[in-house]
Amino acid sequence: MSGDPGDTVDRDVSLLRPYLLTSGRAQPIDDTLEIEAQVATSRLGEASQSNLTFERKDIVALCRTGSKSVAEVAAILGLHIGVARVLVADLAALGYVIVRRPGIQLSQDLDMIERVIRGLEAIR
Repeated sequence: MSGDPGDTVDRDVSLLRPYLLTSGRAQPIDDTLEIEAQVATSRLGEASQSNLTFERKDIVALCRTGSKSVAEVAAILGLHIGVARVLVADLAALGYVIVRRPGIQLSQDLDMIERVIRGLEAIR
């Protein structure tokens, strides 16, 4: 640490930001939301996008062009995965996005896990 007072302020802001984005919640409304679940913008989301704020608006805009996994949303928008899960679950509960859940038990599908990891590494 350089001892510069700005370093402390930047770190404090970066720690506070996720808390503010999720209204202090660490768990999404739907705590079973998988990071590989596919997110697509609904018609309501398209019509309401201009009324949304900040990251919520960004998520709806991102998923307009094609479905993205929750993990991709987090990576592309530079969000912590937990924050992305909370925001996506909120948007889904309000009807702004549609979440398509995986049809099989993915935690047992090693090929899928490897593809997700390769995809996330490719985004970086």
